[in-house]
Amino acid sequence: MTILDFLLLVVVAAICGTLGQVIVGVSMGGCLMSALVGFIGAFIGMWIGRTLGLPEPLAVQTGGQTFPVVWSVIGSAVLVAVLSFFTRRRVW
Repeated sequence: MTILDFLLLVVVAAICGTLGQVIVGVSMGGCLMSALVGFIGAFIGMWIGRTLGLPEPLAVQTGGQTFPVVWSVIGSAVLVAVLSFFTRRRVW
């Protein structure tokens, strides 16, 4: 994997992480946090998809690596929803 392939994956992960945050309606941070949420969301989404036996409808392939865009957005939304549930401040 070259530097260009890695940068492309970071950009795609950041976009997927941002879409996941927009779906839930919670911002976890800046661009780097969106990329991190996108990468972790990809793992969560792939696990959900493989557990349910669902195909990968849209995948970006760079440098021999496959990045599932749809599952990354879904996994990012799940991750952000869970994190916002536990970190949201409650007013009593």
